[in-house]
Parts: sequence; structure tokens; C-alpha cells
Amino acid sequence: MACALLAGMGLVSRVRERLITSLRAAEVLPSPNIWHWPDLYEAENRAQDADGAIWRLLAGLGDWTGDVLDIGCGDGFHLPRFAERAASVLGVEPHPPLVERGQARVAGLAGVAVRLGSAQALPVADASFDVVHARTAYFFGPGCEPGLREADRALRPGGTLVIVDLDAARPPYGRWMRADLPAYDSAEVDRFFELKGFDRHRVSTVWRFEDRATLEAVLRIEFSAPVAARAIADVPGLEFPVGYRVLVRRKPAGLILG
Repeated sequence: MACALLAGMGLVSRVRERLITSLRAAEVLPSPNIWHWPDLYEAENRAQDADGAIWRLLAGLGDWTGDVLDIGCGDGFHLPRFAERAASVLGVEPHPPLVERGQARVAGLAGVAVRLGSAQALPVADASFDVVHARTAYFFGPGCEPGLREADRALRPGGTLVIVDLDAARPPYGRWMRADLPAYDSAEVDRFFELKGFDRHRVSTVWRFEDRATLEAVLRIEFSAPVAARAIADVPGLEFPVGYRVLVRRKPAGLILG
């Protein structure tokens, strides 16, 4: 029994090593915030969309009672929320330490799991999900085509791909974002997704923090030091507005996309 267990552990280790190698080959972009400050990012997640504007929109955009895939799930913060309605929930995350945190978070939830994988190489079968969701997971327009193809592969005919991204055209957060990413062209990104067949919804949200120290710390992990200092000076209290762009595309029923 012990030998069989050890052999199984060795197999899992080899599979994990191959997965990590494939992730490196897929040119996974490191997240500059949650990869380095997961505990602080937890506080940021709690502050985001404090009034539930995104969740209200999402409710009508797909079949959240079916099987849901969350790409770039981080440490699984949103998975329990999806699990309230979904038949099953799978989070896929490329950073092994976050995968472990996510697995610990959902350990007591039936039908919920977290796996190591990238947007470009999802560890899932074809046509196995009703909704594929990705939130601020590096879907920045041109260059994300491999991830979009994989999302379509994972979707069942008639399923829905939902991408939730920060709207760089909306101040003040968008202004801070563009200061750090001067080459980022929000209009170009909009055009890219329009050509890919996505409908776009712009959503106004509020990020609301429990205390000033956490607000300032979050801004410091989101932006360079000069931009963070400017953002902190721009915000007098414990909250600020943040615009999002929610992109939606449905996979044609009866047609498997290549």
C-alpha cells in the first residue's frame, strides 16, 4: 500500500512538473499584484465592486446554474460565489502557490475545484462548460487569441464567454492605469473585441475599503510608486469609482469552433 501511494505521489509530481513546463512555454504573464501580495489582494478583492454592480449584470449574461470555468482564478476568491448557483465550478490558475491557496479555500465545497493551467492550455475537455469567466486575467486585446480559442474549445455549443476587465477609459482608475501603461490603447482593445464578435457592457463600480491604510497599500501594489502616490492624493476618503468593461460572446449552438 505504501509503495503504491509513493508511486502515485511520484506520478502526481511528474505530471505537475510537466504542467509547469508547459505553462512556461505558454508565456504566462506574471500578475504584478496577487502573485506577490496574496493576502493584501484578498483585501482588495473584498473592496472591489462593493455595491455588486458587476454581479447584477453577470446574472443575466449566461447559465450560471450549469458548469462554470473561471480562468485566472487566482486563489479562488470568486469560486464560492459561483458555487452558490452552479452545478460545478472549476478554477484554473497558472501560479502554483495560488493554486494551493485556492484548493484550500474550496476544500469544503462540493463540486468546486482548482487546477494548475494557463489560458492558452486549459486542463479541461472539449465542450465541457456552460460559462467561461475571466476577470482581469490579462485579456488585453491583441495577443490573447490563443486564450480565446481555448475558451471556445472549453465551451459547449450555446455557452457563454464572459470577460471582465478594467476600463482604462474611465477615470480616475483608468487615468492611473494609463499613466503606468502609456502604450495601452483602450479604443484599440475595444475594436479588437468587437471584431471578435463580443458585445460590450460598461459598468460603474465602487471600490470601498474598511480603513485608509489598506486603501493606500492596495494602490501601492497596483501602480508604480509615483502613480500610486498620485492616486493616494486623489482619493480623500475610503472609496473611489472604478469602471469595468464586461465583454460577452456566445458560442453558436450546434457549431463547434475550431
